[in-house]
Amino acid sequence: MNAPTEDRWRDLRPDPDNDTPLYLQLARKLSVAIHDNRWNAGEALPSERVLAESLGVSRITARKAIALLVEQGLIRRTQGAGSFITPRIEDPLSRLTSFSEMLRHRGFTPSSRWLSREIQPASRDEVIQLGLSPAAAVTRLKRLRLADGIVMAVENSTFPAALIPDPNAIGDSLYSFLEQRGLSIVRALQHFRAVNASEEIARQMSIAPNEALLLITRVGYTADQRAIELTDTYCRNDYYDFVAELRK
Repeated sequence: MNAPTEDRWRDLRPDPDNDTPLYLQLARKLSVAIHDNRWNAGEALPSERVLAESLGVSRITARKAIALLVEQGLIRRTQGAGSFITPRIEDPLSRLTSFSEMLRHRGFTPSSRWLSREIQPASRDEVIQLGLSPAAAVTRLKRLRLADGIVMAVENSTFPAALIPDPNAIGDSLYSFLEQRGLSIVRALQHFRAVNASEEIARQMSIAPNEALLLITRVGYTADQRAIELTDTYCRNDYYDFVAELRK
């Protein structure tokens, strides 16, 4: 690989007069550059040798900096191929948007893979969350959410069956399907918590069992304040970021 002569690499050069260890300086500068989208998802990094020579640091410094970012999930190593920028999705918490819309906005190609679409009796929790009668039926939708062909999340959604009597009629976008029927979700409450991947979810995501995931439970409301959506989304923590801007 040729030496990284672009300005974005020169900006990474650590300051030898700074008391902070060189590898931490390099890791911090590279982390900022990745979050600022100065690299494309999946783009290859120079080798440790080329990186060290270009930035005037030792190979040990370059190796330790990259190892730290691998641990943080910003860089992934592929045996025999090198190091690559990990695709990541930043989801602003202040805006309600569909998964597909958010991915397209960030330059990814979204897709979904259905796991199941069924109509079943409502559970006690679904009855409470969606304000249903105890004897009501619900439409349960399970699918994989992908970005550029990589499974980012496993999504389990529940709706009153009276609103979606034929779940097989849903196309690629669930929210577009709802909008076409006058059932747009305009407000949502989301709860976040850390969980460990079950064997089933680990298999669906091609990750190790018990790996840490972020579980988002969302209740979606229509304009007339009806709760019609209850969704659990299991997100890979190495690909998914949530961003909240706070103001005083």
